[in-house]
Amino acid sequence: MNRSSYYDWLKREEVVRSKSNRLLLTEIRAIFNKSRQTYGAIRITKELWSLGYKVNKKRVARLMHKDGLKSVHKRKYKVCTTDSKHSYPVSENVLQQDFSTTAPNQKWGSDITYIRTDEGWLYLAVVLDFCSRKVVGWSMDSSIDAKLCCDALGKALVKRKPPEDLIHHSDRGSQYASFDYRRILKKHRMTPSMSRKGNCYDNSMVESFFHTLKVECADRQQFASKKEAFIVISNYIEQFYNNWRRHSALDYLNPVEYENMLLLAA
Repeated sequence: MNRSSYYDWLKREEVVRSKSNRLLLTEIRAIFNKSRQTYGAIRITKELWSLGYKVNKKRVARLMHKDGLKSVHKRKYKVCTTDSKHSYPVSENVLQQDFSTTAPNQKWGSDITYIRTDEGWLYLAVVLDFCSRKVVGWSMDSSIDAKLCCDALGKALVKRKPPEDLIHHSDRGSQYASFDYRRILKKHRMTPSMSRKGNCYDNSMVESFFHTLKVECADRQQFASKKEAFIVISNYIEQFYNNWRRHSALDYLNPVEYENMLLLAA
């Protein structure tokens, strides 16, 4: 090949690469925005693979850096304090920080967090399946009482219809130690388990979800009303977190995909 032909070939290759990068960057921007600007190069690469693109993480990272796309950094999350000064009975810590499972509906975790709005606090109670990290039940209200937690658990039971002896773990707050909550656990033959006093690591998987929720959603905007917060948070849980957000611990599948994979493998 003579010199002029070689340079013509280089120019054509450059045009092809440039066009390919522009098309790929369009997809990267779309995924980045759909992820609420939270996905980094690894998760975006995994999403591109699912769309049929044959691309490596280094190329995605290079294009993101060039375009100024930087994922939201996780900030330190302050765990909410628990009202454990009550006269209700407290269950032993059956879980013992063993979050391992082989299938859904073996171990659930529950907890409450606070959402700030201009109208005051909105409280969110969730029930998380430790197998898939899926939020299987949730409830929001202006009151932080046993009913809030009972509603979340009730939704989880209706949706999942779990087998007997499922381990249900929570902190030792008055809501979870209340007569009404314990009655539901007993009715459905669930094994209650509670964290040790002042040890947030005993329920760290639910705390991790709250951390993710705060960083990716709740702390990124100021809610003018409780109704607005309810709509945004419920959409985050049902549409984004459960059905779309990829988890590194799930081999970068979302919770619904992971459960479907286990179901097919069974």
